[in-house]
Amino acid sequence: MIASVVLAAGFARRMGRQKLLLDLNGTPVVRWSVDAVLPHVDDCVVVTGQDDAAVRAVLRGLRVRYAVNPRPQDGQGSSIAVGVAALEPTTTAVFVVLGDQPRTPADVIPSLLTARRRSGKAIVAPSYRGVRGTPVLFAAETFPELRALAGDSGARAVVMAHPERVAVVEFDVAMPADVDTPEDFARLHVQ
Repeated sequence: MIASVVLAAGFARRMGRQKLLLDLNGTPVVRWSVDAVLPHVDDCVVVTGQDDAAVRAVLRGLRVRYAVNPRPQDGQGSSIAVGVAALEPTTTAVFVVLGDQPRTPADVIPSLLTARRRSGKAIVAPSYRGVRGTPVLFAAETFPELRALAGDSGARAVVMAHPERVAVVEFDVAMPADVDTPEDFARLHVQ
């Protein structure tokens, strides 16, 4: 079973308000991220934090489950750990998806799945014009490492620990923008 963990527990400090709930062309930012991965996975866990009720409200009606990070202030690594711990035992691989990255190109997720099948590698990561990005696909053999994450470094340490187990898929497009600041959000409206 292929799953996804969508990270939606951040504090949005640089934005000054909850960025995941901002309306982008009639759809909340976090819903763009969830909608992009849902057709490609059997299970979707959305990791929430202090804005749990509001995130659930904007995702109402979608085929998702929730895991609440009791300590979202500990950073992205803690949210990944919470999400991976909530996966079903039959999960064979998981996409780690940023809830604040609403414009991931449509071919990225299918291309990563194809690369996983062809390469058999434990980790499949996109590279956007030479820059590593997200979402990243992790096989079950990496789950213990993901569950042990803490702090704000995300899963980068897991990806970098053993380069030989990573397949990189190149995309000739700019890295999809995260919505971290009001300027980031304004730029999304002109794309």
